Parts: sequence; structure tokens; C-alpha cells
Amino acid sequence: MLSSEYPPNMVGGLGQHVDNLAPALAARGVDVHVVTPRDRGGESVEIPSAGVTIYRVDTPPRTGELLMDTQLANRELARVAEVLAESLGGFDLIHAHDWLVAYAAVRLKHQWKLPLVATIHATERGRCGGYLSTDLSRAINRVEDDLASEGWRVIVTSYYMAHELITFFGEPNDKVDVIPNAVTVADFARQPATAVATLRRRYATDDERVVFYVGRLVWEKGLHVLLEAAPRILAEARKVRFVLAGRGPMLDDLRIQRDRLGLGQAVQFAGFVSDADKRLLYQAANVAAFPSLYEPFGIVALEAMAAQAPVVVSSVGGLSEVVENHVTGMTSQPGDPDSLAWSIVHTLNRPDWAAARVENAYRRLVDNFNWERVATRTREVYDRVLEERRQTDW
Repeated sequence: MLSSEYPPNMVGGLGQHVDNLAPALAARGVDVHVVTPRDRGGESVEIPSAGVTIYRVDTPPRTGELLMDTQLANRELARVAEVLAESLGGFDLIHAHDWLVAYAAVRLKHQWKLPLVATIHATERGRCGGYLSTDLSRAINRVEDDLASEGWRVIVTSYYMAHELITFFGEPNDKVDVIPNAVTVADFARQPATAVATLRRRYATDDERVVFYVGRLVWEKGLHVLLEAAPRILAEARKVRFVLAGRGPMLDDLRIQRDRLGLGQAVQFAGFVSDADKRLLYQAANVAAFPSLYEPFGIVALEAMAAQAPVVVSSVGGLSEVVENHVTGMTSQPGDPDSLAWSIVHTLNRPDWAAARVENAYRRLVDNFNWERVATRTREVYDRVLEERRQTDW
């Protein structure tokens, strides 16, 4: 398994996905070897659980040119994988996660004549709103297209993403497997009320209600839409504090927007928060809001459901497949501050209805969005691919 992210090197949800998928696959009889860059420390070789071995690879210093840096890093990933194949007696299958490891994955596929399974978590064209306006975006799109084409099968986490692969890359419908993401519910077990209250007081007073966001501070996450909605929310709900956790290139722009709208202390930028603090903040939240403009899946919505926080999301991408309006949460029109404000105010002002949606969401989460189910379906993809490979001359 090739992945550009794995703890402690975490950027988005990809590393978390691989971290949870690998041991669940091992429990189903798959011997998993994850090869990943050693960008933020960690042991060179680690066995976090039975049947899973992590190999963190030192890659060349960054040049600042993303494509060149990616190619150089992939060269090292492939080299380490080659050494592993020799020492372990070879592999049966390659599983690559996203374009940042595509160069190594495709090289190893042809070198070893092994089938490649690709999980594509997002696309460059999707992140750019459907338009490839720069040379870099066009280059990334080509790599994604190559990865999808080279894959024996392609896994995506939502039907929205399946549509992107079919539309953008011309992949046939019957080559794409939709396997939704998951969370480990036990990780979000209720914490002591005193711990929740103590952390909550860092950001809000006891009589204020909290609207919480966690994620990257980038355009596609729609934080600017939430700030535009904030004055109406404050006018209709009152005593509301917006706590926005995460880092990203839009931080300065969001601060300027906050000040322009006169929101003052009503908006708190929490910066990076640890997993432990994130779980406490979910439980402290009266609303967990994710107003994305582009979202291939939206694992944060599952986290909020697991922590039993009321969710409000935009009806875009995978979020619309996770959250059912008025049943497991509230949805708003993407990019529409008035629609977002209405959904948040409704959730704040009708806590009885919000509690009913929380209960529905938790039941649906436990039944449908667990790693055991993800791993079982992924193993089924592996088995299908290996059987087809046995019947094919290369």
C-alpha cells in the first residue's frame, strides 16, 4: 500500500483513512505493508498492529516545485518497495492512495506485472471547481487520469466521486467501486462533562452556544460562506460563538473578513487542535458546521455524528450522501449564506429536533460507516482483482 500520508504525517483525511483501513484489512487476512514518506518524523519501520508494517521513507529535500518533488519522493518510495519485495518474496497486489504516489505505483505495477488498485480520494478538477486554469492543475489532472487508467479497479468513497471519475477521465462504470469512508465510533465516546466544560471555556462563555468547524482553512471548505452567514445567525439566535479549528492559506483572508463584518470576538480561530481536543470540542458544540463548496466525502461529518453533535452541512458531494436533511442533520445550499444561516439557526433554536436528528445519525453511523464494513468490501475488491489476474496473461 502506497500513501503520501500516514501518522504523524497528516494533511487531510487520507492518512486517517489508511491508518484505519490497514489494521481492519489485516483482521481479514491481508498482510499489509504501507510505504509512505517520512515527512514529519516517526519510526522508519513500525508495526502498529498484527499484520501491518509501516515503512517511512526519507525523501529528498523539497525544491518548491510540486511535480518535481513528487517525482523525486516517488523514486524513493519505489526503491524501498523494491527492496521489500526482494526480502519478503514479493507482493500480490499494489494499492495506491491518490496521485501523490501514482508515479511509484505505476512503475511498480509494470515492473512486477502486478495488478494495481487505486483509491482516488479527490480530483484536482473537482477542487478547482471544474476548471483547470494553471499548468500545475493540468499536470496533476493528467497524473490522476493516468492513475485511474492504470488501475485494475478504482475505489472511491462516494457516488459523487464515481461520477467525477466517469465524467472527467472516461472510466467505465463497471470499473469503479464505491466504498464509503468510516470512523471508529469508540474514539468519540462521551468524555467527562468537566473536561468538556474546561476546554469549552477557552473559546466561549458558559451562556454562549458554540458553532464548531474543524478542517483545513481553504476555499473549498466554504469558511467564507459561514462568516457571511454569521451576522444573521447572531441576530436570530444570539449568544453564539463560532470556533474555527485548523490551519491553511485562507487564515489571513478570513481574519480580514471577520473584521470587515464586525464579528469581533464572536469568531475564534483555534488553529491546530489535537485529536483529544477535537473530540472534546465536538461534544461542546451545539452545531458542527461544514459548509463545503467541494467535498468528495466529508469524514468530519461522520466524526461529529460519532461524537453526537448536531451537524449542518452543505448539500454538495459526499456530504449529501452522508447527511439526510431533517433526518440525520440539516443541509444548506452550497455557497448560500442565507441558506446556511437558516439551517444553523433552526438547529440552535430547536434543540429538541436537533437531538432527534443526532440519535438518528448515530444509529445510521454505527450500522453503515464502520471500518469492518469498509475492509470487508475492500478485501472483496482485492479478491476479485486477484482472480481476474490469475486468468489473464501479461
